[in-house]
Amino acid sequence: MIVARTRVISIPPRPQFLRRCFRRPAPGRYYGTSVPPRPRLPRLPDLTPPQDARRGYSQQEILAELRRLILAGNLPPGTGLPLREFAQRFDVSAIPVRESLQTLIGEGLVEHRPNFGYTVTRLTASELRELYVVRERLESAALAAAVDRAGPEDHRIATESHARLERAVLDDDPAAYHRETRTFHLALTRPSGMARLVHMLEYAWNITEPVQPMVHVSAAERAVLHADHSRQLAAFLTGDATELLKATEQHHARLNTVVEGLPTDTGLFAESGDGKDI
Repeated sequence: MIVARTRVISIPPRPQFLRRCFRRPAPGRYYGTSVPPRPRLPRLPDLTPPQDARRGYSQQEILAELRRLILAGNLPPGTGLPLREFAQRFDVSAIPVRESLQTLIGEGLVEHRPNFGYTVTRLTASELRELYVVRERLESAALAAAVDRAGPEDHRIATESHARLERAVLDDDPAAYHRETRTFHLALTRPSGMARLVHMLEYAWNITEPVQPMVHVSAAERAVLHADHSRQLAAFLTGDATELLKATEQHHARLNTVVEGLPTDTGLFAESGDGKDI
């Protein structure tokens, strides 16, 4: 009879530094060099369906939808934009999502950080104020041309836009007021016939949209700003360029005061001096 002998091997305890490496991190913490947790998307509204349900989303449709979500304030400044999660939502590979985000980087709406990924651009407070100065200059130039070129259809569009804006004020609906403010200003500037100038105005406006400035102001401030809109509309309808530009200048002076008063301690803005470009 053969008796098998077993050899007992003693495994030394894991060194202290390895125990630390393999220890499960506490909730809300992570270990390593500078790799933060994967960002999670906030709850989003339903996506716009693709034009061709059978073929699914095209790259251009993904780009348009991501841009819409950012401009509508559904993705606030600093929000992480995980490729995999967006790819799952659009039911596509990561490639068209990445291409769309790269395009949005060029538009100033998205930025990419090493070891973190894509995020919605977060401006500094001074950058936001600078963009409002840019908007004022571009808008004034467009209005000077638009007031003389506008016809009955342009007047109708501006009047209807002003009515929706007034309804937002009466309903105390900050989101609607913010949305309709842009529609109203563009209704006054598009008749200028200066497509490139209006495009630059919209480009600058887009970069400020994730902040949703008008959502953060008081109802009283919105009412005062809307009184400026009424003056602008009256001058636009009568073709009074001098009065229109004067009302616009006063309106932007008030806007600058409002923007300077936006909270800077809520994560809405990036810290100054980080060396990033708009």
